[in-house]
Amino acid sequence: MKLALVSGDGLPVSGLLTIFRNVMETELANEGLELPVVADLGFSWRPDKQHFFPRGSEENTYPDWMSVSTAVPLGAGRADLMRELTWIRGAVARSDTLDDEESALLRRAVESLAGPYEEYFTRWFEEHDVDWVCAVNMTLSDAVPVTLGLHRAAARRWSEGVPGGVLFWDHDLFASYSVFEEGARVYPPGPNRFTPLPGTHPCHRWAVVSPALAEEVKEYPTPLGATTVPNVLPALGPEAPPSERHSAFLEQRGIDPDRPLILVPVRVFQVKGVEISVSMFAEIKRLCEERRTPVPCLLVFGSLDEDPPYAQKVVSLVQELNVQDDVVFLDGVPLSSHQDATGQWRPDEIDLLRMCRAGGGAVLFTPNTSDVESVGLGPALAAIAEVPCAITDYACFEDIYGTRSSCVRVSGGKDIPAAAVELFDLMEKNRRGDPGVREDLRRDKEHVLRSFDPEPWRRLFREMVNEADGTENDTKHVGPS
Repeated sequence: MKLALVSGDGLPVSGLLTIFRNVMETELANEGLELPVVADLGFSWRPDKQHFFPRGSEENTYPDWMSVSTAVPLGAGRADLMRELTWIRGAVARSDTLDDEESALLRRAVESLAGPYEEYFTRWFEEHDVDWVCAVNMTLSDAVPVTLGLHRAAARRWSEGVPGGVLFWDHDLFASYSVFEEGARVYPPGPNRFTPLPGTHPCHRWAVVSPALAEEVKEYPTPLGATTVPNVLPALGPEAPPSERHSAFLEQRGIDPDRPLILVPVRVFQVKGVEISVSMFAEIKRLCEERRTPVPCLLVFGSLDEDPPYAQKVVSLVQELNVQDDVVFLDGVPLSSHQDATGQWRPDEIDLLRMCRAGGGAVLFTPNTSDVESVGLGPALAAIAEVPCAITDYACFEDIYGTRSSCVRVSGGKDIPAAAVELFDLMEKNRRGDPGVREDLRRDKEHVLRSFDPEPWRRLFREMVNEADGTENDTKHVGPS
């Protein structure tokens, strides 16, 4: 099976692509998968990712099993294209307020861009002889013309009875991802007449990452149901002494190996609440200085280039709280650990979690909006590393992690200083091997491993391989499998 990846998430350092990495590395031993996976990561059409056009940051290095496209299907000037796509996205979000003339104008704008992307995807699929394309977060309306072009190209390649097709794999949907910019909702609260939905062709499959999203899909005007396929988590392996690259990374960053690492595994983007994590870390630093214990180092996964206005607010807070010597922005955690052109180590999520675990660190996951996470992987990453975690309240947390989670909650009457005291105490007890804390963390890990069972992904992957091989003839999926 030849697999392609089209990502509407817009960043090679996003959690979605890290999960895809986990899936692929779980299945790489499967002889049915032909490598490399060819990928288009959306840099040519995401207007909010202007600093990553057309292939991502120059520092990004991709795994050997992934070949990333640098194509720019539209010859229009980048600034003009960004304005056009941004206008389309905003018009789609407020479609119920458009009159007939405005609606016609929007349709013409969509069609003018959908055509070139249809031709681009058609050629791309043919050039690489693609059997299946995994379309990540392409249902949201970040690029309606591109999704429409993808639908049309897929219909041309996988006509009735031809094996293969498109797996739409959504981590966010309309109702659950209520991001606002300048007071306006970026996405409509539900699909509308301008948003292409999976289910317009028999070659479509649909997978979502949580039961709540699968329920949301049932309300959409499409005959295609969505299968719930939980995210796949990385395998950390047993605890071990620091590797040479771990030691080299710490030395290069000027981090004393005795300092615990606190991870903030999110992008530096407005709804991710990095400012809350920084504020909480400042309180933890104060406690450490009072009690004369090593001050941790805060490692923020995201890039400061993704959302510069928000990033500036975070950096200003870091300076205001006088923790600039203790906070490291990793500029996007790569899919695979490597040394960059200057010899600096850039560890992946797995290596960072191993270092966090070895030093008795913690994880902070603090979205500043309750209704933008469909899963929220921070607590899961803390659980598999068996380290404490602190979170702000967000809507789906208990659905995913249960009511017995040991996560420290920053909510209600518990302000940031109180939560910092609680997390500090948990970190100290965990490093000392406190039996009660260790048991709570083990229970969290067991729950997470059950909730994030990789078997549904393996089953789905096998079905796709069999279908591409012609050993499974049922290509129509009109409901959850």
